Amino acid sequence: MSLDDPGREAIAEKGWLLAHKWLLLRRGAQLFFLGIFLVGPLTAFWLVEGNLASSRTLDLLPLTDPLLVLQSLAARHLPETTALLGAVIVLAGYLVVGGRTYCSWVCPVNVVTDAAHWLHIKLGLAKGWQPKPGTRYGMLALVLLGSAVTGTIFWEVVNPVTIVHRALVFGLAGAWLIIAAIFLFDLLVSRRGWCSHLCPVGAFYGQINRASLLKISAAKRETCDDCMDCFAVCPEPQVITPALKSKGSPVVSHWACTNCARCIDVCSKDVYRFTLRGMETRP
Repeated sequence: MSLDDPGREAIAEKGWLLAHKWLLLRRGAQLFFLGIFLVGPLTAFWLVEGNLASSRTLDLLPLTDPLLVLQSLAARHLPETTALLGAVIVLAGYLVVGGRTYCSWVCPVNVVTDAAHWLHIKLGLAKGWQPKPGTRYGMLALVLLGSAVTGTIFWEVVNPVTIVHRALVFGLAGAWLIIAAIFLFDLLVSRRGWCSHLCPVGAFYGQINRASLLKISAAKRETCDDCMDCFAVCPEPQVITPALKSKGSPVVSHWACTNCARCIDVCSKDVYRFTLRGMETRP
């Protein structure tokens, strides 16, 4: 394996399409979730109103980011009943599929940071500055503290995901500058710096991961040939070792796992697969 060409053996074994299956599905999902919010502004047919923080589908189904509700409570504002219901629905969904699935399957900023990481590797740049492991928790605390001090939904003012929506709908130049700043930060300053070290949303949804149902399992870890491709493509490589190398459960149970499934894609030995909590030992 070469760091800038992980998955070469998987491509030879399975073909390019199957060796990128989950990556292609993720990109399709991210485009879909972004696209449904643009239908209204572009066509005046409001399939979904709002954004990923708070929305209503067909003027019926409310969906609310639970972190937005926490900010509202920190700001001493009791959310409306529909907002609370929307947060419960979203929370229930991520308890099934995994909280950080939001990061890899829904969040449009992930496309930006993945592109920066790809270019970082292609250019052979140094790893760069790496924030301390607990930094994103500090960022999450600052988000809630900011809401408490200002009495506002503090994070939504600077949330890159919301900014992407504003930029696409309104073409705001300042919004694109913030997205460009995140790209350049990951490219030139800190490899995978934003999503894996700083983003408070990832820190929040990671806690939902601790109880989520859907997991990735190194179910055939005995066939691993130590090619290290899975470590090369994983946005949170520290989650792999306990499942792959220990004598305990093969399930990737670490809260930081994004369920991106790139480890499944690039493994020529088919070591990894999706599983459900409690079923990991079944064939």
